Formats: sequence, structure tokens, C-alpha cells
Amino acid sequence: MRIRKPVDEPFEIMLIPMIDCMLVIIIFFLVATTMKHATPPPPPPPTPQERELPLTLPESDAALRVESPPDLFIIGVNGGGQLYATDHGRLAQVTLEGLHTLIREAALANPAQHVRIDADRSTRFDEIVHLLDLCEFEGLHNVGLHTNPGNN
Repeated sequence: MRIRKPVDEPFEIMLIPMIDCMLVIIIFFLVATTMKHATPPPPPPPTPQERELPLTLPESDAALRVESPPDLFIIGVNGGGQLYATDHGRLAQVTLEGLHTLIREAALANPAQHVRIDADRSTRFDEIVHLLDLCEFEGLHNVGLHTNPGNN
């Protein structure tokens, strides 16, 4: 007895029902998910040293908010090139030679000293590079730049 095999139909994926199902799932997740815009925390209040220098800090969208260590050594430079440095916990105007001395003393007292450079946005870049080189030469490697967080 002869048995006839059914003709094999070609296999095909039914795309339209699959796309419909995917769209329904996507819409479900979009409706079910709450869209919450993260508001950045308010900026910390300025420290007494920051209030002493009338600087317009540059803005950076990648700026991180970090707690300043209590023994932070601050170097400030305004748009006119005047230098300021932390001297016994108070920010005072210094000469370039005086700044060399203060940085050397800070490096000798604590080689892991944290240094923050506060530079006005109109300060020439070569002055900032000179301060970075000076810190590196004296052995201070924990140097950061102070910026305002951007609008993003």
C-alpha cells in the first residue's frame, strides 16, 4: 500500500504578529515606567575661603561634587594674575616666591596634601599650567581644579 506524504509547506516567520506583540510590550513598559528627572543636589554652601576670592569659576558639565578635606591647600589666581594661597587656614595674597615657599612647606609637611586650584575663567592658561608644574615639581600630586557644575 502506498502512503502519500503531505507536501511540506515552506517555513516562514510571521513578522507582522511578532511586530504587533513587540509594540504592545514597548508601549506597556513606556506607560508603566515613571519618567523621573533627577534634579542635582543643591551646591554646597561656599567655604569662607571661597567667599574671600571674587572669582568667576569656569563651568564644567563633568564636574564632581566632592567634600573638601579639612586640610585642603587652596591656590587662587584671578583674571589679573594675582596669586592667593592658604596660609595657616586663611587665604592671603602672595607673591610667586611666597607661593613657592608655601607649596614647598606643604609638600614637606604632607606629601599626600590635597591641592585645589581656584582660577578665574579669564585667567591665562599658561598661568594655570605654571601652578600645576610647580605643585608637581614640589611633589604634590593630588591637585584638582575648582569649577562650577554646568547646567546639565
